[in-house]
Amino acid sequence: MRQHEIKYLLDEKANYYNQEWFIEKDPISIPHLFTLKQDIEIAGFLTAILSWGQRKMILKKARILMENMDMSPFSFVTGASDKELQHLSNFVYRTFNGVDCQYFISALREIYISHGGLETIFTKGLEKGGSVFNALVDFRALFLSYSPMQRTSKHVANVLKGSAAKRLNMFLRWMVRDDGLVDFGLWKGVKASVLMIPLDVHVGRVARNNGLLIRKQDDWKAVEELTMRLREFRPDDPTFYDYALFGMGVFEKDMKN
Repeated sequence: MRQHEIKYLLDEKANYYNQEWFIEKDPISIPHLFTLKQDIEIAGFLTAILSWGQRKMILKKARILMENMDMSPFSFVTGASDKELQHLSNFVYRTFNGVDCQYFISALREIYISHGGLETIFTKGLEKGGSVFNALVDFRALFLSYSPMQRTSKHVANVLKGSAAKRLNMFLRWMVRDDGLVDFGLWKGVKASVLMIPLDVHVGRVARNNGLLIRKQDDWKAVEELTMRLREFRPDDPTFYDYALFGMGVFEKDMKN
Protein backbone atom coordinates (compact mmCIF):
# COMPACT_ATOMS: atom_id res chain seq x y z
CA MET A 1 0.00 0.00 0.00
CA ARG A 2 1.36 3.41 -0.95
CA GLN A 3 2.12 6.15 1.58
CA HIS A 4 -0.88 8.30 0.68
CA GLU A 5 -3.18 5.28 0.74
CA ILE A 6 -2.03 4.30 4.21
CA LYS A 7 -2.54 7.84 5.47
CA TYR A 8 -6.02 7.96 3.96
CA LEU A 9 -6.92 4.66 5.64
CA LEU A 10 -5.57 5.77 9.02
CA ASP A 11 -7.31 9.15 8.85
CA GLU A 12 -10.60 7.53 7.90
CA LYS A 13 -10.47 4.92 10.66
CA ALA A 14 -9.19 7.30 13.34
CA ASN A 15 -11.90 9.82 12.58
CA TYR A 16 -14.49 7.05 12.81
CA TYR A 17 -13.37 5.73 16.20
CA ASN A 18 -12.33 9.03 17.76
CA GLN A 19 -15.92 9.95 18.60
CA GLU A 20 -17.91 10.28 21.80
CA TRP A 21 -19.72 6.98 21.21
CA PHE A 22 -16.34 5.25 21.65
CA ILE A 23 -16.20 6.25 25.31
CA GLU A 24 -18.97 4.05 26.69
CA LYS A 25 -17.29 0.66 26.28
CA ASP A 26 -13.69 1.83 26.59
CA PRO A 27 -11.69 2.08 29.85
CA ILE A 28 -11.59 5.85 29.36
CA SER A 29 -15.27 5.81 30.39
CA ILE A 30 -14.16 5.46 34.03
CA PRO A 31 -12.31 8.79 34.32
CA HIS A 32 -15.14 10.32 32.29
CA LEU A 33 -17.32 9.72 35.35
CA PHE A 34 -15.58 12.66 37.03
CA THR A 35 -15.19 16.39 36.51
CA LEU A 36 -12.52 17.41 39.03
CA LYS A 37 -9.11 17.40 37.35
CA GLN A 38 -7.41 15.41 40.08
CA ASP A 39 -10.25 12.86 40.14
CA ILE A 40 -9.87 12.38 36.39
CA GLU A 41 -6.10 11.97 36.68
CA ILE A 42 -6.23 9.42 39.49
CA ALA A 43 -9.17 7.49 38.03
CA GLY A 44 -7.45 7.52 34.65
CA PHE A 45 -4.12 6.32 36.03
CA LEU A 46 -5.60 3.48 38.07
CA THR A 47 -7.91 2.42 35.24
CA ALA A 48 -5.03 2.42 32.78
CA ILE A 49 -3.01 0.23 35.13
CA LEU A 50 -5.90 -2.26 35.20
CA SER A 51 -6.39 -2.16 31.43
CA TRP A 52 -5.38 -5.62 30.36
CA GLY A 53 -7.63 -8.55 29.66
CA GLN A 54 -11.31 -8.43 28.71
CA ARG A 55 -12.64 -4.92 28.35
CA LYS A 56 -15.89 -5.83 30.12
CA MET A 57 -13.97 -7.00 33.17
CA ILE A 58 -11.66 -3.98 33.09
CA LEU A 59 -14.67 -1.66 33.26
CA LYS A 60 -16.31 -3.73 36.00
CA LYS A 61 -13.24 -3.87 38.22
CA ALA A 62 -12.23 -0.25 37.65
CA ARG A 63 -15.74 0.85 38.59
CA ILE A 64 -15.58 -1.28 41.74
CA LEU A 65 -12.28 0.33 42.65
CA MET A 66 -13.78 3.81 42.21
CA GLU A 67 -16.72 2.79 44.43
CA ASN A 68 -14.27 1.52 47.05
CA MET A 69 -12.81 5.02 46.95
CA ASP A 70 -16.27 6.53 47.56
CA MET A 71 -16.35 7.81 43.96
CA SER A 72 -13.97 10.57 45.09
CA PRO A 73 -10.51 9.36 44.07
CA PHE A 74 -8.59 12.53 44.95
CA SER A 75 -10.24 12.91 48.33
CA PHE A 76 -9.66 9.24 49.09
CA VAL A 77 -6.02 9.26 47.98
CA THR A 78 -5.15 12.32 50.03
CA GLY A 79 -7.30 11.66 53.09
CA ALA A 80 -8.21 7.99 53.53
CA SER A 81 -7.75 6.58 57.01
CA ASP A 82 -5.77 3.41 57.69
CA LYS A 83 -9.07 1.58 58.11
CA GLU A 84 -10.29 2.78 54.72
CA LEU A 85 -7.00 1.76 53.10
CA GLN A 86 -7.30 -1.65 54.73
CA HIS A 87 -10.65 -2.09 52.99
CA LEU A 88 -8.77 -2.14 49.68
CA SER A 89 -7.01 -5.35 50.73
CA ASN A 90 -9.94 -7.26 49.26
CA PHE A 91 -9.55 -5.79 45.78
CA VAL A 92 -8.32 -8.23 43.13
CA TYR A 93 -8.08 -8.02 39.35
CA ARG A 94 -6.00 -10.71 37.75
CA THR A 95 -2.51 -10.38 39.28
CA PHE A 96 -3.19 -6.92 40.72
CA ASN A 97 -4.29 -7.58 44.28
CA GLY A 98 -5.05 -5.78 47.51
CA VAL A 99 -1.40 -5.33 48.48
CA ASP A 100 -0.68 -3.72 45.12
CA CYS A 101 -3.77 -1.54 45.35
CA GLN A 102 -2.89 -0.25 48.81
CA TYR A 103 0.63 0.60 47.69
CA PHE A 104 -0.63 2.42 44.59
CA ILE A 105 -2.95 4.57 46.69
CA SER A 106 -0.18 5.30 49.22
CA ALA A 107 2.27 6.22 46.45
CA LEU A 108 -0.30 8.47 44.79
CA ARG A 109 -0.82 10.19 48.14
CA GLU A 110 2.87 11.03 48.33
CA ILE A 111 2.87 12.22 44.73
CA TYR A 112 -0.05 14.59 45.29
CA ILE A 113 0.93 15.81 48.73
CA SER A 114 4.70 16.06 48.30
CA HIS A 115 5.33 16.32 44.54
CA GLY A 116 2.47 18.36 43.10
CA GLY A 117 0.54 15.54 41.45
CA LEU A 118 0.82 13.33 38.38
CA GLU A 119 0.88 16.20 35.90
CA THR A 120 3.78 17.85 37.68
CA ILE A 121 5.77 14.61 37.82
CA PHE A 122 5.38 13.79 34.14
CA THR A 123 5.86 17.39 33.00
CA LYS A 124 9.10 17.71 34.97
CA GLY A 125 10.24 14.36 33.62
CA LEU A 126 9.66 15.51 30.05
CA GLU A 127 11.38 18.84 30.65
CA LYS A 128 14.35 17.11 32.25
CA GLY A 129 14.84 14.27 29.79
CA GLY A 130 13.18 15.63 26.67
CA SER A 131 11.31 12.42 25.87
CA VAL A 132 8.50 10.22 27.09
CA PHE A 133 11.04 7.44 27.57
CA ASN A 134 12.98 9.44 30.14
CA ALA A 135 9.80 10.69 31.77
CA LEU A 136 8.62 7.09 32.22
CA VAL A 137 11.99 6.11 33.69
CA ASP A 138 11.83 8.95 36.22
CA PHE A 139 8.17 8.29 37.04
CA ARG A 140 8.78 4.62 37.74
CA ALA A 141 11.74 5.41 39.98
CA LEU A 142 9.68 7.85 42.04
CA PHE A 143 6.52 5.77 42.14
CA LEU A 144 8.37 2.72 43.41
CA SER A 145 10.52 4.63 45.90
CA TYR A 146 8.21 4.03 48.88
CA SER A 147 9.30 0.44 49.61
CA PRO A 148 6.70 -1.66 47.78
CA MET A 149 6.69 -5.43 47.84
CA GLN A 150 8.67 -6.88 44.95
CA ARG A 151 5.49 -8.21 43.31
CA THR A 152 4.04 -4.69 43.07
CA SER A 153 6.82 -3.31 40.88
CA LYS A 154 5.76 -5.46 37.91
CA HIS A 155 2.60 -3.37 37.58
CA VAL A 156 4.60 -0.30 36.57
CA ALA A 157 6.17 -0.66 33.13
CA ASN A 158 9.96 -0.63 32.96
CA VAL A 159 11.02 0.87 29.64
CA LEU A 160 14.67 0.39 30.61
CA LYS A 161 14.00 -3.33 30.17
CA GLY A 162 12.22 -2.81 26.86
CA SER A 163 8.60 -2.66 27.98
CA ALA A 164 6.24 -1.05 25.46
CA ALA A 165 4.53 0.67 28.44
CA LYS A 166 1.19 0.45 26.64
CA ARG A 167 -0.92 1.37 29.65
CA LEU A 168 1.17 4.36 30.70
CA ASN A 169 1.33 5.67 27.15
CA MET A 170 -2.43 5.27 26.93
CA PHE A 171 -2.83 7.22 30.17
CA LEU A 172 -0.64 10.01 28.79
CA ARG A 173 -2.74 10.10 25.63
CA TRP A 174 -5.87 10.47 27.74
CA MET A 175 -4.41 13.37 29.73
CA VAL A 176 -2.66 15.26 26.91
CA ARG A 177 -4.58 14.95 23.63
CA ASP A 178 -7.14 17.73 23.34
CA ASP A 179 -9.72 17.45 20.58
CA GLY A 180 -12.85 17.72 22.69
CA LEU A 181 -14.05 14.23 21.83
CA VAL A 182 -12.60 11.31 23.79
CA ASP A 183 -9.31 12.36 25.39
CA PHE A 184 -9.29 14.98 28.13
CA GLY A 185 -6.54 17.45 27.17
CA LEU A 186 -5.97 18.36 30.82
CA TRP A 187 -2.19 18.66 30.75
CA LYS A 188 -1.50 21.84 28.83
CA GLY A 189 2.22 21.75 29.57
CA VAL A 190 2.78 18.60 27.51
CA LYS A 191 2.56 18.66 23.72
CA ALA A 192 0.72 15.89 21.91
CA SER A 193 3.60 15.76 19.45
CA VAL A 194 5.86 14.04 22.01
CA LEU A 195 3.43 11.25 22.89
CA MET A 196 4.26 7.66 22.02
CA ILE A 197 1.83 5.13 20.58
CA PRO A 198 0.18 2.78 23.14
CA LEU A 199 1.39 -0.46 21.60
CA ASP A 200 -0.31 -3.78 22.32
CA VAL A 201 -0.81 -6.97 20.36
CA HIS A 202 -3.78 -5.53 18.42
CA VAL A 203 -2.04 -2.30 17.43
CA GLY A 204 1.15 -4.16 16.55
CA ARG A 205 -0.65 -6.68 14.36
CA VAL A 206 -2.53 -4.06 12.38
CA ALA A 207 0.58 -1.91 12.01
CA ARG A 208 2.57 -4.82 10.61
CA ASN A 209 -0.22 -5.92 8.29
CA ASN A 210 -0.29 -2.44 6.81
CA GLY A 211 3.45 -2.02 6.46
CA LEU A 212 3.86 0.48 9.30
CA LEU A 213 6.00 -1.66 11.59
CA ILE A 214 8.82 -4.06 10.77
CA ARG A 215 10.01 -5.05 14.23
CA LYS A 216 8.40 -8.31 15.35
CA GLN A 217 8.47 -7.78 19.12
CA ASP A 218 5.93 -5.50 20.78
CA ASP A 219 8.55 -3.69 22.82
CA TRP A 220 9.84 -0.13 23.28
CA LYS A 221 11.89 -0.23 20.09
CA ALA A 222 8.69 -1.09 18.23
CA VAL A 223 6.95 1.82 19.95
CA GLU A 224 9.67 4.15 18.70
CA GLU A 225 9.59 2.72 15.18
CA LEU A 226 5.81 2.91 14.84
CA THR A 227 5.50 6.35 16.45
CA MET A 228 8.20 7.73 14.16
CA ARG A 229 6.25 6.40 11.17
CA LEU A 230 2.98 7.90 12.42
CA ARG A 231 4.65 11.28 12.94
CA GLU A 232 5.25 11.37 9.20
CA PHE A 233 1.48 11.53 8.74
CA ARG A 234 0.59 13.76 11.70
CA PRO A 235 3.67 15.38 13.31
CA ASP A 236 1.72 17.33 15.93
CA ASP A 237 -0.48 14.43 17.04
CA PRO A 238 0.85 10.94 16.19
CA THR A 239 -1.23 9.09 18.79
CA PHE A 240 -4.40 10.21 17.00
CA TYR A 241 -3.79 7.07 14.95
CA ASP A 242 -4.07 4.89 18.03
CA TYR A 243 -7.81 5.06 17.37
CA ALA A 244 -7.34 3.66 13.87
CA LEU A 245 -4.91 0.89 14.75
CA PHE A 246 -6.64 -0.20 17.95
CA GLY A 247 -10.12 0.09 16.44
CA MET A 248 -9.19 -2.00 13.42
CA GLY A 249 -7.49 -4.59 15.61
CA VAL A 250 -10.24 -5.00 18.18
CA PHE A 251 -13.48 -4.25 16.34
CA GLU A 252 -12.83 -5.27 12.74
CA LYS A 253 -12.23 -8.77 11.45
CA ASP A 254 -10.33 -7.63 8.40
CA MET A 255 -7.23 -6.06 9.87
CA LYS A 256 -5.47 -5.60 6.57
CA ASN A 257 -6.97 -3.13 4.19
